[in-house]
Amino acid sequence: MEYFDIITVEPGKRSGQPCVRGMRISVHDVLSYLASGMTEQEILADFPELTREDILACLGYAADRNN
Repeated sequence: MEYFDIITVEPGKRSGQPCVRGMRISVHDVLSYLASGMTEQEILADFPELTREDILACLGYAADRNN
């Protein structure tokens, strides 16, 4: 999954953490929700501004950081 157009880093937003499409929802937030047991459907219901592609981009970003 290409995440380069979805994951953004802005120094003044969320202390420079990688975020989803310039929103204040960070990659860490999304990964934390998944790690806590939330399903993709639950995350999308709680955060309607997110898309399935956003969640996959967060996973792809995290996978690349671990290499």
